[in-house]
Amino acid sequence: MSGHSKWSTIKRKKGAIDAERGKIFQKLAKELYVAAKNGDSDPNNNSQLRMVIEKCKAENMPKSNIESAIQKAQNKNNAENYESIRYEGYGPNGIAIMIDCLTDNKNRTASYVRSTLTKKNGNLGTDGSVSYMFKRKGLIILEDGYDLDKAMEDILNLDILDMEVDENIVIYTTPENFISVLEELKKLGYDKIVTSEVTFIPDNYIKLDSENEEKVMSLIETLEDCDDVQNVYHNMEM
Repeated sequence: MSGHSKWSTIKRKKGAIDAERGKIFQKLAKELYVAAKNGDSDPNNNSQLRMVIEKCKAENMPKSNIESAIQKAQNKNNAENYESIRYEGYGPNGIAIMIDCLTDNKNRTASYVRSTLTKKNGNLGTDGSVSYMFKRKGLIILEDGYDLDKAMEDILNLDILDMEVDENIVIYTTPENFISVLEELKKLGYDKIVTSEVTFIPDNYIKLDSENEEKVMSLIETLEDCDDVQNVYHNMEM
């Protein structure tokens, strides 16, 4: 895999202005709510909730926000109900796009996703049309500043799938080993984390010129502007 400038969207979020950060926290709160409502509210007994909490911590979401979202899910009188939906399709130049949503109105979300893809020179595909190009993996990105030789020796002794080194150290795990690897990293002192989540990684990346890359990024950013859209995955190399 080439470099990891493909994580520039994550870095951009880390330096987002307050309004953008508020939107990120809002989406994370929805993920927390759904994970807690659909399982045990104790993260020690709910691996999905635990993974979302780690994702929240990497985004520096306040502890009070995390606890509030979980408590909200425990309220039996709360009628909010979100459905998980995945849309698959293509962006400009055949870039594979996978869009995960949490929505209380399927028609509204489907209309937004379809119209956005069409307006931005993409198209909606059928279920399975692009998902086979991605693998679900744990992703942990460490801040720079660590002793690289020592870090590589320590990390390669953990139960990981792969790692990359560029500006940051990028670690891939299986979804099952994600939490245990994250805990081991913290025990070893690698606790400065840019992002930590279980996500979808493409098998291969497509390199575009700057003009077409901007078109794809415009599509991704417009999709992410929708409150119903939680995550957008793609196979464009940046």
